[in-house]
Amino acid sequence: MKGTLIIISSPSGGGKGTLIKELLASVPHLGYSVSLTTRAPRPGEENGREYHFVTAEEFQSEISDGGFLEYAEVHGNLYGTSLKLIDKITSTGDDVILEIDVQGADSVMAKVPDSVSIFIMPPSFETLRARLIARATEQISDLELRLRNSLDEVREYTHFNYVVVNDEIDAASQKLAAIIIAERQKRYRQAERIQGILDSFERSKT
Repeated sequence: MKGTLIIISSPSGGGKGTLIKELLASVPHLGYSVSLTTRAPRPGEENGREYHFVTAEEFQSEISDGGFLEYAEVHGNLYGTSLKLIDKITSTGDDVILEIDVQGADSVMAKVPDSVSIFIMPPSFETLRARLIARATEQISDLELRLRNSLDEVREYTHFNYVVVNDEIDAASQKLAAIIIAERQKRYRQAERIQGILDSFERSKT
């Protein structure tokens, strides 16, 4: 049985990256889809870890080849989710996290209705602003753009299955883990395993 797509989205500075690192360290059989982007790496980022950093020409070539599950322009940069990487992870039965913006999340939810969508909500605008300023990775113009866009982004929470307020990292990461574990127990996600169990009972009659 193929793994499940788990969409995690938030406004820039919502803390989804930190929470995802906590999840990957604590929840087994969970992979991460490294997106492609045309934006420049931030200090401390490595190609192939946070993102695959590509040129606009390389990104457009991938679009032409049909290589994306979804792609979108966000804050003036292009971001996309690789179909090949998704298939590679889910074909093993592991679930895969998609760390994507709200535009990309809408696109994936439309294409993959079985996906699990989780919105990370900052506890307030002031907290979001403070986090963006503290990480000091954007130019002033980029910071102002992200803050202007944040209101529209948080309003998108109604499209998601779950909302986790990220007011404290440990508590929020535990809630995320609980969501994923609970989703794995849904009856239809365990159909193959349950059928095997039922078959063992049938065999016991002979």
